[in-house]
Amino acid sequence: MKSARLLIRERTKSLAKRLVIALMAAITALPATITPVAAQERRYYLEDRRYEQPRRRTLMDMFFGDRRQRDRSVIEMQPRRQRRAAPASTPRRPVRTAPAVAPVIASEPPPAPVQKLENARKVLVVGDFMAGRLAGGLEAAFAENPGVVVIDHAETASGLVRQDHYDWPQALPDMIANEKPALVVVMIGSNDRQQIDSSDAREKFRTERWFEIYKQRVKEFGQIVRDHDLPLLWVGLPAFQSASMTSDAVTLNTIYRSQAEEVGGEFVDIWDGFVDEDGKFIVTGSDVNGQQVRLRSADGINMTEAGRQKLAFYVEKVARRHLGDVPATDMVNLDGSNLPALPVLPGTPMAAVVSTQPIALSDPDLDGGTDLLGASAPAPASTRSPRDLLVTRGELPEAPAGRVDDYRIKTTQ
Repeated sequence: MKSARLLIRERTKSLAKRLVIALMAAITALPATITPVAAQERRYYLEDRRYEQPRRRTLMDMFFGDRRQRDRSVIEMQPRRQRRAAPASTPRRPVRTAPAVAPVIASEPPPAPVQKLENARKVLVVGDFMAGRLAGGLEAAFAENPGVVVIDHAETASGLVRQDHYDWPQALPDMIANEKPALVVVMIGSNDRQQIDSSDAREKFRTERWFEIYKQRVKEFGQIVRDHDLPLLWVGLPAFQSASMTSDAVTLNTIYRSQAEEVGGEFVDIWDGFVDEDGKFIVTGSDVNGQQVRLRSADGINMTEAGRQKLAFYVEKVARRHLGDVPATDMVNLDGSNLPALPVLPGTPMAAVVSTQPIALSDPDLDGGTDLLGASAPAPASTRSPRDLLVTRGELPEAPAGRVDDYRIKTTQ
């Protein structure tokens, strides 16, 4: 017979074997009824605000349930804490808004150009590229005057040396006949610092023969204008940035002055407007209003807009003298037809209102213009006026009685 101890050991093994078989059967049936752990998402643990990593379920979880899952259900049932409201005294941060866009103000349209009169006097401008700058300045100067029209016939690359390029003695008479100007303005010579064609050869610049031929051509050019019985304004050359060009301009201006005056024209000297006190070339200087502006372009030859206006300023004064009185639209002649109505006081009969014709300021009757000098001398006055006494004798009239400078008042003690 087996002993009691051996019998207990066998029964224990048998019970353990049955228990292991039961557990294996339970584990085999578990995936069919319970969601796999690998398919579960990460759970957010609300107590300490951190992610909880998934773990394997144990036999205790299977029989008694997951303790953390029970804790989570309890926490989710509790109401969330409400955010503490900010105190009323704490200023809120201002909300940024888009910057306001300034309204676009439409610019006023440029004024309409002044309508020129049919009988307006024409100013013909001829020459090279400098004459073109001068013509633009004169157009701006006479823009508001309906009685003057500026006609620009400047040829940029022309001159009096290369007549094979542009023949001014041949073209100028036709221009005068077609335009019928009242004044001719010439500005030429900036392109003439080169060889000149003669009858037998080409002469170099600055030779004696060159100056002889050039003087003759300048004189012929001015004589064409004078033959048409027109005023001639020959505008001299300005200083240039190049020292050699400036020296040549001085020599050419001497020729222009002498030859223009010889045929009866007038030389317009603009030299001082584009040099400093020492006679040196300047880029910036005073404009027509006295403001410091840029007068010359970067190449040291051409003119800027302000320089063009200053160039025309010298010529405009002389041109107005030759043009004389030109009609203007801003002058109104008052006569009986356009006399303004006189104001009448209330209660005044119209028969008592006397209408008087206006008298022009240029009426010769105002200053005795119809009488010869000394024809009606004023009769000598019997008594001298205070002015005559003061001027001739140095006597002052007595002060009125009671005034502070009345020394006739005697103090009584």
